[in-house]
Amino acid sequence: MHIRGRPGELFTAYTADMPANADLSHIFEQMSKILELTGANPFRVNAHGKVARILADLTVDVSQLADDPAKLTAIDGIGEASAKKIVEYLKTGRVKERDELLKEIPKGLLEVMEIPGLGPKTVKLMWERAGVTDVETLKAKLNTGELAQLPRMGTKTVQNIKESIEFIALSGKRIRLGEALPVATQIVERLRGVKGTKQVECAGSLRRGKETIGDIDILASTANPEALSRAFQAMAGVVKVLAAGETKSSVRLDTGIQVDLRVIDEESFGAALMYFTGSKQHNVLMRERAIKKDLRLNEYGLFADADRETEAPQSRGARPVAARTEQEVFAALALPWVPPEIREDRGEFELTSTPNLIDLSDIKAELHAHTVASDGKMTIDQLALEAKARGFHTVAVTDHSKSSAQANGLSADRLRDHIQDVREANQRVKGITILAGSEVDILADGRLDYDDKLLAELDLVIASPHSALRQDPTAATKRLLKAIKHPLVHILGHPTGRLINRREGLQPDINALIEAAVECDTALEINANYLRLDLRDTHIRAAVEFGALLSINTDAHSPDHFDFLHYGILTARRGWLTADRCINAWSRQRLKDWLKSKR
Repeated sequence: MHIRGRPGELFTAYTADMPANADLSHIFEQMSKILELTGANPFRVNAHGKVARILADLTVDVSQLADDPAKLTAIDGIGEASAKKIVEYLKTGRVKERDELLKEIPKGLLEVMEIPGLGPKTVKLMWERAGVTDVETLKAKLNTGELAQLPRMGTKTVQNIKESIEFIALSGKRIRLGEALPVATQIVERLRGVKGTKQVECAGSLRRGKETIGDIDILASTANPEALSRAFQAMAGVVKVLAAGETKSSVRLDTGIQVDLRVIDEESFGAALMYFTGSKQHNVLMRERAIKKDLRLNEYGLFADADRETEAPQSRGARPVAARTEQEVFAALALPWVPPEIREDRGEFELTSTPNLIDLSDIKAELHAHTVASDGKMTIDQLALEAKARGFHTVAVTDHSKSSAQANGLSADRLRDHIQDVREANQRVKGITILAGSEVDILADGRLDYDDKLLAELDLVIASPHSALRQDPTAATKRLLKAIKHPLVHILGHPTGRLINRREGLQPDINALIEAAVECDTALEINANYLRLDLRDTHIRAAVEFGALLSINTDAHSPDHFDFLHYGILTARRGWLTADRCINAWSRQRLKDWLKSKR
């Protein structure tokens, strides 16, 4: 099932319009974990986990299907027992089986199981043999050395657990870009529909496209502030109104996200948008530049020194030199308009013109996508038609290689058959070029998962790390350099293997990788999945400065994953990437010629 829409629209639906899907997915995932923790039949464990994944990926509101259980059981993977639990929750708000299961374990163990690298077997062992019941008792046991004495544990495992806990603490409560932006987009659209509203825009780190944010900032101008504030506070999903002032309201959503709304005079909207977009460092330099010109800059506008504004509300009647638009303010300071994504005090004040950063409309090819041959949801034809509908001239089928057993990776024989299937689809599906590729695992020692003879049969090879993601930096660098320098590799996929807020991933010498990529004409991937965004923005900036090629890919496993492209574009823009350095933005012929240069 698939709902088409502009980038982010699908995920807005997940976050706001279909809370039952997310709630039920969480419930089934919880039941799966508890069942495994208590030693239940593996079939029951896997069945509940599968339903959790199905519900998370479902692109329609599950409550629309619950009037007829047959509609639920028609979905592959949802049986009668699971359908009954879904209906039970939709009718009562509870699942009795889940309530009973929660009584069988200490509640804190579920939080322990959220620590990266800790599976149910290890948690069960620590619970039964060492009395670990929550994160606090785990920390205490780690410090006593008791856990290192348990079977299959040891000093290294204990150290890994400590590092995972420290990483979670550093990640804090920040929200991923792909979780926050859809929510903000929906709120902005809702507020724009309130009578009297003139302008509504996102601000803050979200507008700058940062990979995580603290909260959502929204600015608005309106002829009816009271109506706008009421509508904001009464939005679906608001669980608490934190502030309800004349010019500022704050709410907390049921997802835990805080959203702040500031009502701004239309005449000052541009200055306020610039001020609340930030970054802090960028704003400091903007104010310093204003001072050098005998001007004063704040959230109300750019003012001449003689009538500069103070923080006192009664002074807001002073006439600014520039305030209505950001462009006016930048121009008055003799600066080109700076795109929000690069307002980080990383050289933007040296610009003499607005840079032509890459845009969503520049992308013409998807070069990393999966089908049902490995762990994807689409057939080759479905993948090609989705890419064609997005306006792409090329799509690469890059299913997993054999070492990714958890992703149903292809053996050498299966890959050969798969290549033939792709070739046939390329003849069958008109209007788009379908490339036969593979996402090939980079093994711990840098070897690739297939031999060179088989790799040479592929149109495109993405080499990616999926295992041994705790390697020390020296070993990781050596491993990735070997892949970059392999003459048959086109793209180094998600180079660090990180998962934002969950897994730190490899920490190679990025500059060494970039230098090798330039030398070997190998592209570095910006994986647009909001859980990865790997390469990250600072790595991209370094790659751009070195003159490396980059590739922005969604790593699509289902049709809606193509919408992840928006997050990859924002990250690329933060790295100052332009279309000419991105192979996905090239013409069909230029891309074809480059691919063949490595054959």
